[in-house]
Amino acid sequence: MNIQYITKAVSFCLLFASITSCSEDGLDVLDIEVKDGYALSAGTSTNFEVSSYAYDTDAEWLSGMYSIRFNLGDNLYDNVRTSSNSKGGGLGPVYAGYSCGSCHRNAGRTTPALWSSEGSGNNGFTSALIYISRKNGTFFPNYGRVLHDQSIYGVRPEGKVKMDKKYQKFTFPDGEEYELCLPVYTITEWYADSIAPEDLFCTVRIPLRHVGMGQMMALNRQEIEQLAARSNYPEWGISGKANYITERGILQLGLSGNKAQHADLTVELGFSSDMGVTNSRYPEEICEGQMQMQEGSMMGLAYDQLDVTTEEMEDVDLYLHALSVPARRNVNDPQVKRGEQMFYQAGCHLCHVTTLHTQPRGATLLNGTELPWLGNQTIHPYSDYLLHDMGSEIMGVGLNDNYVSGLARGNEWRTTPLWGIGLQQIVNGHTYFLHDGRARNFVEAIMWHGGEGYASRQKFANMPKEDRDALIAFLWSL
Repeated sequence: MNIQYITKAVSFCLLFASITSCSEDGLDVLDIEVKDGYALSAGTSTNFEVSSYAYDTDAEWLSGMYSIRFNLGDNLYDNVRTSSNSKGGGLGPVYAGYSCGSCHRNAGRTTPALWSSEGSGNNGFTSALIYISRKNGTFFPNYGRVLHDQSIYGVRPEGKVKMDKKYQKFTFPDGEEYELCLPVYTITEWYADSIAPEDLFCTVRIPLRHVGMGQMMALNRQEIEQLAARSNYPEWGISGKANYITERGILQLGLSGNKAQHADLTVELGFSSDMGVTNSRYPEEICEGQMQMQEGSMMGLAYDQLDVTTEEMEDVDLYLHALSVPARRNVNDPQVKRGEQMFYQAGCHLCHVTTLHTQPRGATLLNGTELPWLGNQTIHPYSDYLLHDMGSEIMGVGLNDNYVSGLARGNEWRTTPLWGIGLQQIVNGHTYFLHDGRARNFVEAIMWHGGEGYASRQKFANMPKEDRDALIAFLWSL
């Protein structure tokens, strides 16, 4: 079906051979042959960028003061923070990242150092969050939920993480081999109590891609809840459920995060927990009560002011909401078309739902600013944003990290939105996937699916190689 999409950027005309005209008044008419319009991933927030800025491009609806605030938020997102108490500082005393962009390079996923250097003890910066808990689910009083393995000069980090790898080879029914790699984490250099390994659960999260954040926050909640109510496919062993969490004193539908454990984009939490930047929602230092506070004071730090304002955080929130989503590519390629058929044949679409809708009012930022431009959009995120049991049978553990988030158990994960995923290598230079990067390519990501993903994994495994290759080509087109 032919779909006409009007946009202001003349550069779009250079990217598609199927464009039929460019008008002299600056409006381009793109006439793209696309099945059901799926290439226009995010309606009016779709971009046609194929460079390293594919995730880091503003939406066309931005203008005036919103454009100015977008740029301010972009700068705050990327600027390296320091330990200074002056404006623009506020880092630490302990932290996980020194800016939003340090972990989300180009609004994507910074190459996970745990995989390239095997741990924060070897290479310093980890570009990951390290969650720790007791095996009974409680937190350690001297650490909290996140181990902060970075610190400012003169202050001790809370600990260091090392990652070992366990490899195992498998064979598809047609004889082709593949390999899975299981990460095994060890914590050393504890600043306080040395926690016995037998009493410790440790799970690592590499950064999420910041693609489609505004559309996610504008989703029609009733549609997601209806999906949960009818997302029951016994013949596939699939039954998705919604996560509900209490934030700002209100029980809300969770959408954001690996386990849909947040109802917002966690800007304030990110400033606090990831960077140690105090703010109006989280005014205390993350190491409050720990000896790092005294060590920071000895380095000249004062703790009597907030490090970032609510208005500044809302600019970052606006930046995330207004990032556009890359359009699909190579949609008419025969192998990609075949791969799309295989995607459906394997039942991947039952969780990676192709089409959703945003609510009429759009989205509201953390300080009350409304974004109606995100409303009434038909979008194609390839996710139902629901929790699914991903099993524990692969290599003995599967995707069970034993970490509970709201209603999500350790083996339950939110369906990852796939839009833009085919550009991750261009944007960030790597193909580490899943929550901790253990999948080093698309094939491994599929073959880590257990539990509710088992039937689809087996469908994929039993395909002829040319069909498996086609499905992978389809994923590259997203």
